[in-house]
Amino acid sequence: MIGGRRPLKGRKLADRRVRIERPHAAYFRWSGPGQLTAKESASRPTTPLGRLWARVKAAVIGRPLASEDEIGERLSKKKALAIFSSDAISSSAYATEEILRVLILGGAAALVLGLQVSIAIAVLLIAVAISYRQVCLAYPTGGGSYSVSKRNFGRGASLVAASALLIDYVMTVAVSTSSAVEQITSAVPALIDERVLIGVAAIALITIGNLRGIREAGNIFAVPTYLFLGSALLMIGIGVYRIVILGEHGAYDPNQLIRQTGETAEGVGLLLLVRAFAAGAVALTGTEAIATGVPAFKPPEARNAATTLAIMAALLGTLFIGITFVAVNFGITHLELPEQQTVISQVARRTYGDGTIPFFLFQSFTAVLLFLAANTSFNAFPRLLAILAKDGFMPRQFALRGDRLAFSYGIIVLATVAAGLVILFRGETHLLIPLYAVGVFIDFTISQAGMIRHWLRERTPGWRRRLTINTFGCVLTAIVAVVVTTAKAPQSLLVLLLIPCLVGLMRFIHRQYDAQAEELRVRDDTVIAGPHREQRVVVPINGINRAVVQALNFARTVSGDVRAVFVTDDEAEGEELRARWERQFPGLPLVIVESPYRAVVSPVVAYLDVLDQAWPPDKEAPITIVVLPEYVARHWWDRVLYNQTARRMKAALVGREHTVIADVPYRRSH
Repeated sequence: MIGGRRPLKGRKLADRRVRIERPHAAYFRWSGPGQLTAKESASRPTTPLGRLWARVKAAVIGRPLASEDEIGERLSKKKALAIFSSDAISSSAYATEEILRVLILGGAAALVLGLQVSIAIAVLLIAVAISYRQVCLAYPTGGGSYSVSKRNFGRGASLVAASALLIDYVMTVAVSTSSAVEQITSAVPALIDERVLIGVAAIALITIGNLRGIREAGNIFAVPTYLFLGSALLMIGIGVYRIVILGEHGAYDPNQLIRQTGETAEGVGLLLLVRAFAAGAVALTGTEAIATGVPAFKPPEARNAATTLAIMAALLGTLFIGITFVAVNFGITHLELPEQQTVISQVARRTYGDGTIPFFLFQSFTAVLLFLAANTSFNAFPRLLAILAKDGFMPRQFALRGDRLAFSYGIIVLATVAAGLVILFRGETHLLIPLYAVGVFIDFTISQAGMIRHWLRERTPGWRRRLTINTFGCVLTAIVAVVVTTAKAPQSLLVLLLIPCLVGLMRFIHRQYDAQAEELRVRDDTVIAGPHREQRVVVPINGINRAVVQALNFARTVSGDVRAVFVTDDEAEGEELRARWERQFPGLPLVIVESPYRAVVSPVVAYLDVLDQAWPPDKEAPITIVVLPEYVARHWWDRVLYNQTARRMKAALVGREHTVIADVPYRRSH
C-alpha cells in the first residue's frame, strides 16, 4: 500500500492523533484494488530540458488533454462539414478548369460542352455520395473502404483500398495547396516566383493547427469554409441572373484559343469528351473522407456522418455545375503565362468586377479554403494509418495519440511527404493533377463491391434497394476508374506502381509483428514458477569510484557469480588497479583485459563470447547480466562529457543472445 499512518502526540495527557500520509496523492488516485490512475502531474517531465520542451509544446499546440476528454473533441455537423468536406467543396475551384483545359483542344465548339460534362460528373457524385452514406451507417467504426473490404473480401483487397486512399490523401494536400497558391498569384502576379515557399509554409501552419486537436482545428477552419460557400453561391447567383435574366453572354476568341493551345482546334470527338470527364473527376476526391472519420463525430456518429455527407454532396454539385455554367456562358477558359489567370478567378472578376473589393475578398476566401482543403486529409490520413497500425500493417506508433488527442505521427508524415511533392513539382497544379483521382476511383470501386457483398450476406430490411444503389455505384466507378487511368496515362501508371509497393510494405510489417508475437508468446497453460537458469554478472569498470561501487553492490544482489572487467592499454595501470582491488574488494574476481589496439567495447564483447564458449555444451547456457555503471551529470549541458562508453556498450550488446543489460545510474545527492 502506498501511504502510511504516523502517531502524533497530542496536547493533553493520553491524547493521541494519527496523521495519514498519502505520498501518492499528488500523482495518482485510487481507481480500484491494486489499481492507480495517473494524474497530469505524473506525466510531467522531471528534467529542466524536458520541462522547457513541454512549455514550448504547450505554447504551440496547447496543454495536454486526458483520454476522457476525447468525447469533448468530437465534432458537430457544422464543424465536421468544414473539416471533412473542405477538400470536396474546394475541388469546385479547379475541377471546371481541368475540364476546360482538355476541351480547349476541340475549340469553341467543344468548350460549350463543358456544362454537359460537369452534369455527368455531378450524376456520378450523387451515386458515390449515396453509396458512401450507406458505408457510414453500416460501418460506424470508421476506416471507410478499408473496413468494408476487410470485412467482405479479406486482407488483399483491403490493403489495396488502404494504399489507394493513402496516396489520394497525400495528393489532396499537394494539389489543394498548389491550387490555393495559384489563386493568390492570380490576384497578385508578383508572388508567382514564391509559390513553392508559400505552399510549404501553408502546409506547416495547417500541420500545427491539426496538432492542436480536431475540435480546435474545426474552430480555426470553419469560418473560411462558410465564407467561401457564401461568396461562391452569391457569385453563381449573380452570374446566373446576368446570363438568364439579363441575357449577358460571352464568346470564345478563336485567336486566344490558338494562342493557348499553340495549334488549331482538333475537333470534338468522343475521346476528347472522355478525357475531359476524367480531368473533371477530381471533383469527387474527398468524398470518402467522412466515411473514414465517422468516430470523430458526436453521437450518434453514423447518422451525423451520413447527414454531413449528403449536405456536402449537395453543395459540391451546386458549386461545380454553377461555376461551369457561368464560365461557359461568359466564354471563359484558363489563361497561361504571362496572364496566369485561373478559371474561377476570371469568373469572379467578370461577376464582381475587376479590382473590386468583393473580387479580392472572394480570391482570398478561395485561397484560404484551398489551403484548408488539405485539412480533410490531415484528419482522414492519420485516422486510416491508426486503424492500419492497430491491425498490424503499419508501425504501432501511428496508433498513438499525441498530447492533444491527435494522431501526431500520421499528421507529421503526411505534411512531410506532401511538402516534398509541392517542392518536386514546383507547386504547379496541372503537373500534380495526372497523379490525382486515380487511386480514389480504385478505392470507390472496391468499397462499392464490398457493400454489394455486405447486403447479400446481411439481408437486413431494405437490402434490395441498397444493393441496387451500390451495384450501380460499383459499375459506374469501375468504368470511371478505367477511363481516368487510361486518360491520364502514362503519369497515372506511377500510382498503379505505388499501390503494390505500399501493399508489399504493409504485408512485410505485418509479418514482422506476427513473427515477434510468436517469438514472445507465452502459452496460457504455462505457470511461471520463477527463474530456473543460472545467472552470472559481468561489470565493465573504468576504475574504482562510487558509481562502480554502487554497480557492484547491485550485481551482488542479483547473483553469486560476479566478476568485474577492466579494459586498458596500459599494463602498469592494470597492475596498479589490481593491487588496490584486492585490498578493497576481497573475494570479488577482477579480470584485466589488455587492449593493444586501444579498443574498449569490442574486447568486452569478445570476453562474453569466450565465457559462452567455455560453458559445458550439455548444460543450458546461463543468462549473462551486464551491469553498466553510469554517472548521471547534474546539468544537461555537461552530460555530453559522460557515459559515451556506456552508450556504445549498450548499442553493441542489444540483441545479444542470453544477455541482459542493466543500467545502474549514480547521481550525487547534493
